Amino acid sequence: MANNTFTKPSFWSRRLILGTTVSGAVIFFVVGIIFWGGFNTAMEATNTTEFCIGCHEMEDNVYQEYTPTIHYSNRTGVRAGCPDCHVPRPWIHKVVRKIKASREVYYWLTGKIDTKEKFNEHRLELAKSVWSDMKTTDSRECRNCHNFESMNPEYQKPRARKQHLNAFETGQTCIDCHKGIAHHTVRDKLTDEELEALEMPDVKYIREVPQAYKDGLARVEAREAAAKAKLKEEKAAEQVKVDQKIADAVAQALATQDVKAQPKAASKKAPAQASSINVDWSKAKSTDIGVFYPGTASIEWILGRKHGGKRAFTKGDRCTECHGEEIADIGQNIVSGESEKVIEENIIPGKRGSIDVTIDATHDDENLYLRFTWSDGDHAPVPFVEGGKMDPENPMKLAFMIATDDAEYADRAGCWGTCHADANSMPFAPEQDVLKGSDLAKRLNFDTGSGTGVTKYVKETRTKLELKGRGGKALGGWDKLKDDADIQAAQDADQFMDLVRYKSGSGEVEDGQILASRDMHGGQGATVEASLKNGTWSVVVKRKLKSDKVGDISIEAGKVYNFGFAIHDDYSSARYHHVSFGYKLALDNDEAEVNAVKQ
Repeated sequence: MANNTFTKPSFWSRRLILGTTVSGAVIFFVVGIIFWGGFNTAMEATNTTEFCIGCHEMEDNVYQEYTPTIHYSNRTGVRAGCPDCHVPRPWIHKVVRKIKASREVYYWLTGKIDTKEKFNEHRLELAKSVWSDMKTTDSRECRNCHNFESMNPEYQKPRARKQHLNAFETGQTCIDCHKGIAHHTVRDKLTDEELEALEMPDVKYIREVPQAYKDGLARVEAREAAAKAKLKEEKAAEQVKVDQKIADAVAQALATQDVKAQPKAASKKAPAQASSINVDWSKAKSTDIGVFYPGTASIEWILGRKHGGKRAFTKGDRCTECHGEEIADIGQNIVSGESEKVIEENIIPGKRGSIDVTIDATHDDENLYLRFTWSDGDHAPVPFVEGGKMDPENPMKLAFMIATDDAEYADRAGCWGTCHADANSMPFAPEQDVLKGSDLAKRLNFDTGSGTGVTKYVKETRTKLELKGRGGKALGGWDKLKDDADIQAAQDADQFMDLVRYKSGSGEVEDGQILASRDMHGGQGATVEASLKNGTWSVVVKRKLKSDKVGDISIEAGKVYNFGFAIHDDYSSARYHHVSFGYKLALDNDEAEVNAVKQ
């Protein structure tokens, strides 16, 4: 007889999903935990700086470059190690990165980068891979620590504030600007096409500017404006004291003078020459503008790949928007040779990097009046010039330019648009024998006898400006002159810069323009009076508002003009001067930096 007794399976033998028993599931679960724990432990063990520099390829190369940087040591004591920058935190992306790392293991096994020379040979290839990944992920690993939305512009330099604001509005990401912050950069080895593609803003990354950022921006700008106003008041008060001391000294000298003792001598004394520029300067509007030593920085340099602000400049940002608050720092870095970008190799020990200039501006119905005031500096002999003075006859020269927006770059850079890398005394200036043998010598008025060479010119008169310098090509475009008809068209379209220049030694005033070259043709004839008293230079300019002469810019109410100026102090000449950025000049317009108010 059959036994129909049913034996109930034990708990551990019960079947679950897909026929798996409880005991099997438990064993699988435990084994899974052990496996996962072991796998994760092993993966995290490879996720440390110590592991990353376990081979000499990394320790002897990139690690040595990383330790001097702020990511390794800083005031807060927060260190970003190798995995913080190179290993994603999200698990899936982390695993993908670990799989990709097998390529680096292969490099190690095959000795592809086992020497510094081999590593440097492949450095660009390795860097491009990292840059591409960061661009694709909106610099994900950077944003683990550096969040755009958490930035406070009050603690940033003016340039950083502007660039981060651009990043919000245009869709830029961290790696667009911050290459080579932990390792030696090879950005300069990218082709222009690669650089353009890599640093192109991406609309996917456009962010709304947080209110907190806007508020911080408003606070810091208000503080800086208040500081400027206070400094201006202090300078004005100090000038009043100086003027009073001078007046007291003159009065005392006149009071003690024995006029009766020398009646004939007194009668022979020539009367003091009256000023031809009679202006009530108390009605003028005053502004402070710093000029700085530029070295060999030209418009080609500004538009070139070594200038981090090239993109901002080409899209219309003015130089002052990024650099207006750091003029003194820029000048000092360049004049001392301490700039991270090699802009000056001919160092002049003791030459000051910047000069603070006060400009008073006013006008009447016929004339514009400008008064430039600044402190004279100590003499710094030029080591590569006999006697230490480049222009012994002129202790000081001053020049200023005015242009409309029709001249390209004038709206952003002022007179920098006329400064080229192939001009006289600049790095790519052609040799005299080249100039003498050139068909352009007559058209460009080369003064080859005195060695003046290539002068300033505007882009509109050239078929091309060489910016890249590939194949050893000289930067600039002095020899790419357009035909006379095109140059005349540029003249008629106001694509020139009106120029006034004064020489203190001879008292000569030159009036002209910059078009195909610097042409001092006479123009409307400005009047200039200059003096050096008690260590302060004062240069007063009287210039007609309207002119019908070629090369002159007529200044009208309701219009804004581009303005820039340069000072050759301490007997300097050629490019060894101090220059301003581009500013705006107008009549009775508070929005212009140089606002000439009516008498």
